[in-house]
Amino acid sequence: MASFKKIVYVGVTTIMLLVASTSAVDYIVGDDAGWTINFDYQAWAQDKSFRVVFKYPAGVHNVFKVNGADFRQCTAPVGAVPLTSGNDVVALESPGKKWYLCGVAKHCAVGNQKLGIVVAPNPWSPLPSPSPAPSPLLSDDVSDQNQD
Repeated sequence: MASFKKIVYVGVTTIMLLVASTSAVDYIVGDDAGWTINFDYQAWAQDKSFRVVFKYPAGVHNVFKVNGADFRQCTAPVGAVPLTSGNDVVALESPGKKWYLCGVAKHCAVGNQKLGIVVAPNPWSPLPSPSPAPSPLLSDDVSDQNQD
């Protein structure tokens, strides 16, 4: 019986790894339109899980990673170095909100050339260890004691 449980566990683990490794998809930002002005990147990104590739003619656009305030104001950070290759791959390795914009002329402000996405946590990553349970030997009245 124990060997059957091991086989089932290994089989389920293998399936989970296959699903995790095959579920990643590379998207070209904006699909056929690419990274350009007058495109609704928020609508485009809404239902996708991905790493991003900003594809555009080199020298015509660029890509800045910005914070939320800079994103709303279409402002490239002072001193930041833009991506400029025309085929810029950005790995989305940590969960959270990510914002990108074009810093050329008024491409962001007038042409809406900006992308805001939310990277979801990896569902396959291990859960953090639970904190240890309080010792039953300690009384509840420890608030007045000096604690380090």
